[in-house]
Amino acid sequence: MQTKKILIVDDEPNIILSLDYLVRKNGFEPFIARNGTEALAIARSEVPDLILLDIMMPDIDGYQVCKSLKMDALFAHTKIVFLSAKSKREDIELGMEAGADSYFTKPFSTKQIMQEILKLLVIK
Repeated sequence: MQTKKILIVDDEPNIILSLDYLVRKNGFEPFIARNGTEALAIARSEVPDLILLDIMMPDIDGYQVCKSLKMDALFAHTKIVFLSAKSKREDIELGMEAGADSYFTKPFSTKQIMQEILKLLVIK
């Protein structure tokens, strides 16, 4: 069975380190993007199975990245999970309207994130 690819998109090094370790430890292949532009480029070259996506980034925000990917048939099966400090109800609604499959607010539990990844990728 082919290893599932997970794209981690965040501009905070500590979060990248923690998520990179988490997905590797659980047998996934991580890819790292530090902004929206990198995220779109890596997504197009690797076509990840799941994207862990921050919203507030220096260039293109996570909402725009999500909308852009969801409009492309290439990513029809790619799951998107927002990880954001934006915790207001309207922020979460915007994320879901942009096409996210799930939304977690920072700080988050890595155990909960992994449970969600396994659920979204239908891995028992």
